[in-house]
Amino acid sequence: MSSDFAFKTIRELSSGLSVKEFSPVELLDDVIRRIEELEPKLNMFAHLDFDGARKQAEASQARLMRGEKLGELDGIPTSVKDLIAVAGMPQRFGSKSTPDAPSPVDAPSVERLRAAGAVILGKSTTSEFGCKAVGDSPLTGITRNPWNTEMTPGGSSCGAAAMVAAGLVPYALGTDGGGSVRIPAALTGLFGIKPHFGRVAVFPTSATPTLAHVGPLARTAEDASIVLSVIAAYDKRDPFTVKGPQPDFRGATRTYRKLRIAWSPTLGYGRVDREVAELTEQAVQRIAGLGAEVELVEQVMDDPIELWTAEFYAGVGTKLKDTILNRPELLDPSVLEVLQLALEQEMGAYYESVFARYAFREKIRQFFERYDLLLTPTVPVTAFEAGLDTPPGYEDKNIVSWATFTYPFNLTGNPAASIPVGLSSEGLPVGLQAVASAHDDISLLSVGGAYERATGHYKRAYPPE
Repeated sequence: MSSDFAFKTIRELSSGLSVKEFSPVELLDDVIRRIEELEPKLNMFAHLDFDGARKQAEASQARLMRGEKLGELDGIPTSVKDLIAVAGMPQRFGSKSTPDAPSPVDAPSVERLRAAGAVILGKSTTSEFGCKAVGDSPLTGITRNPWNTEMTPGGSSCGAAAMVAAGLVPYALGTDGGGSVRIPAALTGLFGIKPHFGRVAVFPTSATPTLAHVGPLARTAEDASIVLSVIAAYDKRDPFTVKGPQPDFRGATRTYRKLRIAWSPTLGYGRVDREVAELTEQAVQRIAGLGAEVELVEQVMDDPIELWTAEFYAGVGTKLKDTILNRPELLDPSVLEVLQLALEQEMGAYYESVFARYAFREKIRQFFERYDLLLTPTVPVTAFEAGLDTPPGYEDKNIVSWATFTYPFNLTGNPAASIPVGLSSEGLPVGLQAVASAHDDISLLSVGGAYERATGHYKRAYPPE
């Protein structure tokens, strides 16, 4: 499948639109053609709205003709994960238990995309209520990885990752409550960022309101920074949102300062497949060569999976309590199992985990008094067979704990990103996770941009057709 627009960055597409090399409608027509070819193979969309997208593209084209371009996202197609509200489109959460009715409101991030002229194609697939770290749900079935369609793209932002990795759109909006942006970014060769908790407003209220982040998946750190500069803003509907001036996200990808970096191959409790360990170690050495001060730290923490499970699944379980009790057959069996266990928690035990979480957050805060960044593998494996809940060899883990390295930083709210750093011997992507201190999204974008300039990896990393 050939296309002049596939795998272009936001900057490249925006520049072409500005000089009228092509129009937003021509770009959309090409994307629709590629969706019709790719969707049967990859299953990326929970909902499509070509008519609405065409109206947005036509409005963008009229602005360009008047010389009133709204910014770099104006006229460029994208998608929104089906955990995020888009007015006029259903918000099904990947679940048969939800009504097929249009949302009455846009989420704040969607409002800001619209105001920037983005062309919203539809809703991307997700695992049910974001509860699994792979890409399937009872509602939409299995989403597949463009690098190998027998493999999962990871989850829960599976459709978003698949369409960006396939070169369909330059970015897509995902959510991350335990790794759901970073995990699929790693397994599909993308830069995915979970900005600091509250950096991007969440509304309507998430089922996991103290863990949920909204963030972009993109091919480059620069593209992610462009999207963040649009969607990051205070919103009074979300009491957790950060108020005040936003950082210069875009500028961060163009500058690099010497960073104090902790490199932890396992965090002290994880196990990692050999090739992932080797490729992430090589990437860390490359970053050290850019001028960073890198220190090996074997033991950072004990596994906080019980704290995360108590918080995440209790929230989703409470939202779905009626379905769990009266219509359990509608739910993914593996999701149902963890939700039932979460609802069995006693109030006292739950609040013990809440206070333990605060203690854990303080421990990580103190850790970042010594370092600017913590680097780890993003996930311990490369992409594995689609339809499985856990990778081979990780059957002792649950539907999220196999991911090992991502969920701790939803408990703390720290900004974290996955940087694509290479391909395995089977041609599957590997990601390096970078975690920064509270509110320091800038350091993530800085190291991501510097790594891209040094390696040019994203320019070479295209899935086979």
